[in-house]
This record gives sequence, structure tokens and C-alpha cells, in this order.
Amino acid sequence: MFDIEEELKKLPAQPGVYLMHDKRDEIIYVGKAISLKNRVRQYFQSSRNKTAKIEQMVSRIARFEYIVTDSELEALVLECNLIKEHRPRYNTMLKDDKAYPYIKVTVTEEFPRIMLAREMKKDKNKYFGPYTSVGAVKDTLDLIHKLYKIRTCSRVLPRDVGKDRPCLNYHIKQCDGPCQGTVSREAYGENVALALEFLNGRYEKVLSLLEKQMMQASEDMDFEKAIEYRELLSSVKKVAQKQKITSSSMQDRDIIAMARDQEDAVVQVFFVREGKLIGREHFHMAIAAQEEKGQVLSSFVKQFYAGTPFLPKELWVQTELEDSEVISRWLSSRKGQKVHIIVPKKGEKEQLVDLAQRNAALVLTQDKEKIIREEQRTVGAMNQVAGWLGIGPVSRVEAYDISNISGCESVGSMVVYEDGKPKRNDYRKFKIRTIIGANDYGSMREVLLRRFRHGLEEKSRLKESGEGEELGSFTRFPDLLMMDGGKGQVNIALEVLKELGLSIPVCGMVKDDNHRTRGLYYENQEIPIDHRSEGFRLITRIQDEAHRFAIEYHRSLRGKSQVKSILDDIPGIGATRRKALMRYFKSLEAIRDAQVEELLEAPGMNRAAAESVYGFFRREAKPVQE
Repeated sequence: MFDIEEELKKLPAQPGVYLMHDKRDEIIYVGKAISLKNRVRQYFQSSRNKTAKIEQMVSRIARFEYIVTDSELEALVLECNLIKEHRPRYNTMLKDDKAYPYIKVTVTEEFPRIMLAREMKKDKNKYFGPYTSVGAVKDTLDLIHKLYKIRTCSRVLPRDVGKDRPCLNYHIKQCDGPCQGTVSREAYGENVALALEFLNGRYEKVLSLLEKQMMQASEDMDFEKAIEYRELLSSVKKVAQKQKITSSSMQDRDIIAMARDQEDAVVQVFFVREGKLIGREHFHMAIAAQEEKGQVLSSFVKQFYAGTPFLPKELWVQTELEDSEVISRWLSSRKGQKVHIIVPKKGEKEQLVDLAQRNAALVLTQDKEKIIREEQRTVGAMNQVAGWLGIGPVSRVEAYDISNISGCESVGSMVVYEDGKPKRNDYRKFKIRTIIGANDYGSMREVLLRRFRHGLEEKSRLKESGEGEELGSFTRFPDLLMMDGGKGQVNIALEVLKELGLSIPVCGMVKDDNHRTRGLYYENQEIPIDHRSEGFRLITRIQDEAHRFAIEYHRSLRGKSQVKSILDDIPGIGATRRKALMRYFKSLEAIRDAQVEELLEAPGMNRAAAESVYGFFRREAKPVQE
């Protein structure tokens, strides 16, 4: 039994990270501290300064653990990693999980390529970005290949020169064909250098050149070529116009500001690279009413920059960040050079931060209705179901279904929904091992026993090994079990839980005669539900998903195995004799009724095999089935 008062006395006065667990052993909060002793004790002391969110979180704490670090900076890094891993309910969380594309120039190759890259690696190649749109990257790459005839193939050059025919890009004049030896390394390198200038935002040369080529083609009466140059010129101007000049200092920086209401915040980020605004993006965050702007922005910066490989030299932020100095040191250590966090107070800098804030406010207003609708169909629907059942808050739901055809290849499915959304990484499928035939109750009992025994054993193993409790799909137990069926399936689940000493609410998803969701069966009665409600739609989605997942697994098993015949169980009868018997007698009934001498007439049969078939059917008491 964890005694909070006693454990508080043991806390060290050292920097580190603390993790708060609830009664289900779920990690609900992760924080860092300069002094664990002082910081953790504050949560359990009476104070008027606690926010409602913190009060609620403290009321749910069943135990805590901590990890000592050598410095506050180490604690911050560990805090970021643990928040990203566990996504605790009471931490201010970044809702979006976006990855930004880059443009990669393979300067380490003798004939470099220019391509889209999903991440920036330390491989000595050149990277441009990150860009906020894959579409924008593809448009830019398409334009570069048209302008500079850079190859897109993955051939190793010059080793593979002339080994294969040129690709389509060569024939449509979007590649100079280095794979055929038609362009020298020096000439190709000049085109790559021009492409690098273009990517660096220096468009003057290419604009001037295209304009001259367009005019020359027009004078030569080659209007088709002139139109081609005009279109290229228009494309370059379009790209150039997007690169709005924001500063003459040519620095890389991100401009960050937020707008908020009581429960949600939108953080807007302007990405400035070499003094040019290359794009912007917004991010939604779930917050508490009493949280200050500095706390929200601090949480955003830690979560966002823990997951992006590119770090600018400067962050311009709307207000002073909580732990600003430590965050700056952390970002600097990641980048390998100083990263400055600046709060602009006047002039152009302040205007740009204000512009980011106005954009954030606009997004918050526009998206609020959409966010509300999404919450109604997910978290709101889950709360509605919990209300019908009269149980506490429900976050995690597990639903189960059994699938078989005449008892053949019985399988079970487990689907998981968290906060009203499917968590597909936690889905599990079970091939029934101990039940023969179409016994859905027995199959469900096996599935539930295996699932919860596995979870209990894994929890016990982790505790004994001192590894802590990594909450995976089996070690994390649900707030509610939903069975595909009524009273029978619910009772099976309750028996299993009682046998294992677990207390989890169980309800059945009941269908009508037309196999449509009708209602919920809970505590020996069917609960009527509003068929127009979001809760009803969520139940239907969960039931359909459990059924789909089971059927999908069952089909995969049927597809992997051959159709089984009872003849396969007869000693001495292999695939060749089985096929010969079926071709000769046409049916299993005819084989069953045949005498030994008649069986000997089938191709490939000898007396031992014939007597084996004859004896097998005389010993079998069950009907013959194909």
C-alpha cells in the first residue's frame, strides 16, 4: 500500500522528474523540479493558489514516482520525452502531431539529385525547409526539374552510365540524361548550383534568363516555346511572391503567438528562413482556464521542438515563457549553437508577433464550431454512454466479438476506443485454442481470460523486475467493457472478471432482429437509448468495428489454410489418395458406404489404405461433413 505522507518524507532535494499515477496506475501528470522535495510536496499542501485542474488531478493521485537527474536541464529533456511517450491527461497537451517535409539535395553524390525528404538527417547533404505543405514542396521540385534538368532516378552515377535506357524525363526534356553520358559532371554541377541559388530564394537570375528566352522565342516566331517560357516565368514569380520579406537580417526564426478561450488555445507559428516567410501553421492545445499564456506557450515550445529536427536561431514569442532560460539552454544544446528566445516589445518585431496572434485568434474562432462537433462525437458521446450507465468518467473502452463459420477457425477480436476515438495500435486478435465448434460463450470466455491474465502477469513481472509499469494494450485495463451481445455475453465477462479479482463495468451492445444496434444491456436490464444521439452513434461504430476486425481476421485465416476434409484425418490417406477417392466416388457419403473391395477400385488404393478408410467410418459416430 502506497502511503503518500510517508513517501513525501523520502523525497530528495535534488532536480528531477515526477510522475503522478491514478488508482488504475495510469500516468496522469508528468512534471519537472529543481527540488523534487519542495515541488511534489506543494501538490498535497492546502493552498488557495491551486487551479481547479490541479485540484482535480491531486484528488486522483494514488501514488507517485520520481527520477533524479543531475541538472534542471536534464530534467527538462526527460520531462519532454515522458510527456510525448505517455501523453498524460493533466499535462497541457499539443493536440496536433505533424511532420514537416524538407527538400534534400544529395551533394554527396557526383551527380546530385533534388528530392522530397520526410526528415533531416546528419548525412552531409543539404536540406531546405521545413515546409508547411507537401504540395508546396512537390510544386517547387517540379519547377526545379523543369528549369535545371536535374535527374530524379536512383542510379549510381557514373558507375551505371549507359547500362540502361533513359527514363521518360529525358525524352520530355526535364533531365539532361547524365545516365547516358550526355552531360559532363561540370555542366551538370552548374545546373545544381543554380538550383541551390533558387532554393536559397535568389530568383533574380532565373527570372532574367526566362524573360530573355521568352522574348527571343517570340522574335523567332517559336510561339510554342515562348508560351512554355512564359508559364515557367509565371511559376517562378508565384513562388517568389510567397517568400514575403520579413527581415533584412536573413536569420532563421520562428514567430510564435497564441489566442485562447476557457478550454482551448490555438498557437500560430510563422516560419522564417533566411529572412523570408516560407509558411505558417497553427496548433490546437487543450488548456485549463487558470493557465497563464507563458505556461501554455512553454508547454507548446517543449513539445513542438522536441519533435522537429530543425531549430531556428531565434524564437520570437508573445510573452515570457515559463522556464525560459532552461528551455533556451535545452534548444541550444540540441542545435549545437545558441538559440535565443526573444519577447519583442516594439517596432516591426512586435508587429509580426501581433500578426501571428491575430491569425491565431481567427483560427480559434473559425475552428471552434468544428472542434465542438468533434468533441461531441467523441468525448461527449463517451460521457453520454457513461451517463446512461450511471458510472464514472469513461476514457478507455474495450469491445469484443467472436467470429466463426459453423465452428471452423473461431477467432476473437478486441478493439479499443480512447476518448471516443479508435486506438488501433491497441487492437488485438485471438485464435481460439481450447474451444471446438460454434461455442461463442466458451470462445469469449477464453478470449477474456487470455487478455486479462496476460495483463495481470505482465503487471506483476514489471513490478518484480523494478521496471515500473509500462502501460501497453494489455497492462492498461479499460474503464468499461462492451460485449457484442446481450445477457449471455455480459455474464461470461462478469464471471471472468470475478474469477480474476477485477472490478470493471460490463455492458452488452444489443441488436434487433434486423441486426441493427438497439440498446445497451447493463446490470440485468436493457437501457433504452436515444437513437438520434451521438452516444448511440458511437456505440454503433464500436460494435461495427469489433465485428469488422473479427471478420477480417477470420477471412485471413481462411485464406491461408486449405479447405479441410474429414479424409485428412484417416491414417494412410494423403492428398493424392484423397483427391483420387473424391474423383472416383463423387461424394463423402459414397466413400463412407463403400465396402473394402469397392474402395480398392479407386486409383492408387491398396488393401491397407482401403481397410483404413473402411474402419475409420465404422468407428466414427458423427455425421460425415465436407
